[in-house]
Amino acid sequence: MAVTEVLDVFNEKKDWIGTATRGEVHREGLWHQVFHCWVVSGSREEGWKLLFQLRHPGKETFPDKLDTSSAGHLLAGETPEDGLRELEEELGLSARYEDLIYCGMHQEEYRISEHYMDREFTHVHLYRCDQRLEDYRVQQSEVSGVFWVEAEDFRELVQGKTGLIAIKGITYDEHHHPVHEQRQVALSDYTDNTETYYELLFRALGELE
Repeated sequence: MAVTEVLDVFNEKKDWIGTATRGEVHREGLWHQVFHCWVVSGSREEGWKLLFQLRHPGKETFPDKLDTSSAGHLLAGETPEDGLRELEEELGLSARYEDLIYCGMHQEEYRISEHYMDREFTHVHLYRCDQRLEDYRVQQSEVSGVFWVEAEDFRELVQGKTGLIAIKGITYDEHHHPVHEQRQVALSDYTDNTETYYELLFRALGELE
């Protein structure tokens, strides 16, 4: 039997106004909190790489799209620190919150369908990790693959300076074995985010040592 997730809900000024189930939150377009963490590899000199997860084709929203390394809703009473479970569940990464770099909170809203409105206070983090793609223990019911994307290439894609970029990663076959892939992808292959969200992300990358 599926567990009903209950989330804290807020007004647009982020004043707490109560709780609601996840279904109610999206159906009624209620403001709620979300955890995002971008896994980063590389260096300032060599350039940074961002880890993207490939969403499972069975996902309710943005199936088969490239997405934030790890993301999830914060339940009622939780803080961004509790979002660490998403790294563990989705990617098999055991991290301490003090090892994450907090980039800031981003407020955004978007309508996915007539009956699905997302209004989110998104707590955005970076986490440096250089492990091989094959060593990620992904939650294959949620994640179909993981890809490294050159951050500067992605910035040019977001800013419309290029229409396609090359990415490398792995997906999983029917036996759950990793399969190496190279792809040419457009911005439409990624989940939706606003310009201000990406400005927050790229600013944080620019400050990374």
